Amino acid sequence: MRPSPTLLALCAGLLAAALLLGTLSALGQEAPALLERLWWIALLALLLLAGADALWLRRLPAPRIVRQLPGKLSLGRWSEVQLDVHHPYSRPTWLELFDHVSADMAFEHLPQRIALRPGEVSQYRYRLRPLRRGHFRFPCCEIHLPSPLRLWLGKRRLELPGETRVYPDFARLYGAQLTAVEHWLGQLGVRQRQRRGLGLEFHQLREFREGDTLRQIDWKATARKRVPIAREYQDERDQQVLFLIDCGRHMRSQDGELSHFDHALNACLLLSYVALRQGDAVGLATFASDQPRFVPPNKGQAQLSVLLNGVYDLQCTQRPADFSAAADLVLARQLRRALVVVLSNLRDEDDGELLDAMRRLGRQHRVLVASLREEVLDRLIQTPVRSYEEALAYCGTVDYLNARAGLHERLTAHGLPVLDARPGELGPRLVSQYLAWKKAGAL
Repeated sequence: MRPSPTLLALCAGLLAAALLLGTLSALGQEAPALLERLWWIALLALLLLAGADALWLRRLPAPRIVRQLPGKLSLGRWSEVQLDVHHPYSRPTWLELFDHVSADMAFEHLPQRIALRPGEVSQYRYRLRPLRRGHFRFPCCEIHLPSPLRLWLGKRRLELPGETRVYPDFARLYGAQLTAVEHWLGQLGVRQRQRRGLGLEFHQLREFREGDTLRQIDWKATARKRVPIAREYQDERDQQVLFLIDCGRHMRSQDGELSHFDHALNACLLLSYVALRQGDAVGLATFASDQPRFVPPNKGQAQLSVLLNGVYDLQCTQRPADFSAAADLVLARQLRRALVVVLSNLRDEDDGELLDAMRRLGRQHRVLVASLREEVLDRLIQTPVRSYEEALAYCGTVDYLNARAGLHERLTAHGLPVLDARPGELGPRLVSQYLAWKKAGAL
């Protein structure tokens, strides 16, 4: 409990009056006795009123607050939280409210003063933006309640447990179901290439149509029906895609508000959404993590929720990337041939171990290595050189990029395709590569 501005103003007034009376006495001028008696009466009255008001405030029941918190939040996106204030007060009043939000969340419109009217439930909303994925708890809500005479403000801590989960930015994935997927992917920059051949999976027989090739004619069915009958193919389904995500120190690089690790997760979810709609099974595995995860590949849109729940609380570690252990994990647990998408930020020091691990993995699976490139490197390489320091930065960047390109070339020379992309471009480029291989029957 602390004094209100009203009580402080009254005390300041009495202090000013006391200074005036003291000044008159120091100057040898006698102040009227009535003024002194009035000052003491005012001081005594203020003390009595303040004491009674403090006791009244302590007996005043606290309001009941109900927090309506979304159970799922998206990383980096604003969401609304609603607070309903129920109170038993018989006359209008107000309170100051502050909800205890995690330090890893930005917020707006807190603290706030809320008006309370008799017989009404007051509602208040504030905005919340998570800055980190994971599981978060909201322990309590703090209020400052004025006393009936407005002389005191009572600070009360109301236990209001709540919890929510912060997922990778999946809002656009679910929102995409409202429009055509092809149009949505086109807006993201995904380009589907022309098919270079027929799909690998037979779909049905139908009458020959203009545009069909002679290779599609089923001669036995044509002889029976006495009309040209063509075979119709579709892209092969029931394939498997497995993401192998580096959770080590290389993925801690930051571009904007998101780390490379968060960009990699968003790209995985984007490709998962597309692959599941194509009828393929999608799974996930991690390495260089404190708590290694393995989500077996499965089909169906429900698998997207399984993947989200499997990665929402994953965090980067300080461990180095152990590509040999990652390859051993996949070879031991993923027995069926799959497209294994390795997501990391490759450095030249990874050369020996990385090449050996990817070659072992490539003997059983189709491997795609996706390497994230810091955007600052592109900015440095395009910055005009005007000073000695800028020249050193430029030369160091060129040397680093050359070593990185050399590693990528060595992987490509051994039949291991590498996708070198900036974090913001990774998702659309992964989807484009997947669809190109899908159309060409190369998975």
